[in-house]
Amino acid sequence: SHGQRDTAQILLMRGAKYLPDKNGVTPLDLCVQGGYGETCEVLIQYHPRLFQTIIQMTQNEDLRENMLRQVLEHLSQQSESQYLKILTSLAEVATTNGHKLLSLSSNYEAQMKSLLRIVRIFCHVFRIGPSSPSNGNDMGYNGNKTPRSQVFKVRKVYDVVRKIDVKEMNFTKHAFINQTSHEQEPLELLWHSLDEWLVLIATELMKNKRDSANITSILLKQKGPNHQDATSAPSFATAGAEGRKELSTDAVELKTYDVAGKQEACADCQDVISMTANRLSAVIQAFYMCCSCQMPQGMTSPRFIEFVCKHDDVLKCFVNRNPKIIFDHFHFLLECPELMSRFMHIIKAQPFKDRCEWFYEHLHAGQPDSDMVHRPVNENDILLVHRDSIFRSSCEVVSKANCAKLKQGIAVRFHGEEGMGQGVVREWFDILSSEIVNPDYALFTQSADGTTFQPNSNSSVNPDHLNYFRFAGQILGLALNHRQLVNIYFTRSFYKHILGIPVNYQDVASIDPEYAKNLQWILDNDISDLGLELTFSVETDVFGAMEEVPLKPGGASILVTQENKVSIQVYSE
Repeated sequence: SHGQRDTAQILLMRGAKYLPDKNGVTPLDLCVQGGYGETCEVLIQYHPRLFQTIIQMTQNEDLRENMLRQVLEHLSQQSESQYLKILTSLAEVATTNGHKLLSLSSNYEAQMKSLLRIVRIFCHVFRIGPSSPSNGNDMGYNGNKTPRSQVFKVRKVYDVVRKIDVKEMNFTKHAFINQTSHEQEPLELLWHSLDEWLVLIATELMKNKRDSANITSILLKQKGPNHQDATSAPSFATAGAEGRKELSTDAVELKTYDVAGKQEACADCQDVISMTANRLSAVIQAFYMCCSCQMPQGMTSPRFIEFVCKHDDVLKCFVNRNPKIIFDHFHFLLECPELMSRFMHIIKAQPFKDRCEWFYEHLHAGQPDSDMVHRPVNENDILLVHRDSIFRSSCEVVSKANCAKLKQGIAVRFHGEEGMGQGVVREWFDILSSEIVNPDYALFTQSADGTTFQPNSNSSVNPDHLNYFRFAGQILGLALNHRQLVNIYFTRSFYKHILGIPVNYQDVASIDPEYAKNLQWILDNDISDLGLELTFSVETDVFGAMEEVPLKPGGASILVTQENKVSIQVYSE
């Protein structure tokens, strides 16, 4: 199992020369192509210069990315110093490629692919390293002074730039931070350049808006005098009148020239955005990937959220001009609930088919291809369920099954029946989708519209309700994963909770339209003299008995007034 490594070791010990073959293929090329990390380690021991050769190979599109990851993963596990050396070297190469991408003169497609490829490898090595976030040393949280934090310099330079920006330059950033390379580590230099580009474009956009307003004002002023000349011009001409006419004509020409100049400036601004949008978006994607690899799974980097908020106008401009950028580079808009809500109107405007394609492309990224979701790995992976108690028996077998295998493929067989295959899988999902909302299990209740469901606040009457809720989530997740249709529709507010998007009082309309209508009326009208005697509490039906539930501590004794009524929508949410 270690034949190649041992052969290389023996040959190098006996003084064999490191030379390419007649086709120019070197021993290192062969090792990287096969993902032989141990042999690469031996070659580097005897020829240290080959370390940088491996790092430069990350830019070679002809080499398989997973093989490079495998090699660098092995090398990074040898020691903490080796791990940091690999990260720093990858960061330097990524920074070089990023600056080339921002230079506008480089080939966009090739440079973009190269940058994102290197950053993906960098993030992979970062996560599996000796002091990865899973081991509790996440510098994204505490900014600790572990050696690894030197690769990113997460806060220091960024904070300095931001403070200068706010204090001295207000919005435009032309300040140069005179720091040595020791202070500004490789990737931070790239993020600094990205920040400067976005601030520059934001400044141009603001200037463009002002110029557009000025153009409108000038045109309106021109229209007034011209209109007046046409209606009140004298029928006879004097020398003085001719002079005034010439002067008026010159003024109009000057204004026309001014308008043309401003329109040309606006066009130039649009050209700059057209030239830079895709390039900057690719670097933003790289920045997002690097920020994300520092965070635990499922959490968005606070630094990246701050970055998006700071450059909100420019990013929205990019997306509005080319919505496809959401699927090409702005994956954070589809992955981070905190940011999704800021661009929701743009995301929802995209074709549903495009959103589905993006979802499944990234859902199955890195997974082995599977053309038949019902095909089991072996007999033990078949889900054997009882038709007469399908909900309970399915809950038992799914809870015991291997989650990774369920994602790869599902095979279902009903007890006492021979049938198996895709048709049985579809039937299983179809029956379970009805059982999940079965009132007997008290998991979900029907909303006022009669077509959607929401979690039952009294589900605790069922002692197994938490296990069943978990099972319902697993089934819906598997249905999404394997593109199986389920006949369940939830309320808008419940979908928002699932996605982590804040709800608002208007979402109540899908649950109780009358209550939402009354709430809106209270907000729109003066209730000072109506004597409604409302409090910050609601009444809810608990198994036939009405119970008063406070919306805030002591809410049952606090009257709703004209002064505090706006806050009731917050507590209703």
